[in-house]
Amino acid sequence: MHAYVYKSLRKPDTYLYLREKDAFGLVPEGVRLPLGVLSFVLDVALEPGRRLARADAEVVRANLASRGFYLQGPETVLDPLVEGGVGDG
Repeated sequence: MHAYVYKSLRKPDTYLYLREKDAFGLVPEGVRLPLGVLSFVLDVALEPGRRLARADAEVVRANLASRGFYLQGPETVLDPLVEGGVGDG
């Protein structure tokens, strides 16, 4: 299975994977519009055993097969002073 990856120019570290190149019609408007302009960055073969840097390739493949797209957002960084940090407990 191939995935075509696009970077959101509006939302940092946000990527949209599509099962077909430029098939933006597969993505619901409520998901697509907040991303703004998308720039093509990568065509990747998602064969079993393939690893991705910031996403589980099996989850990406499952979403591409069932929905036609997968949305990867930025990693969440926990602030130790806010959650589970000094002063909690």
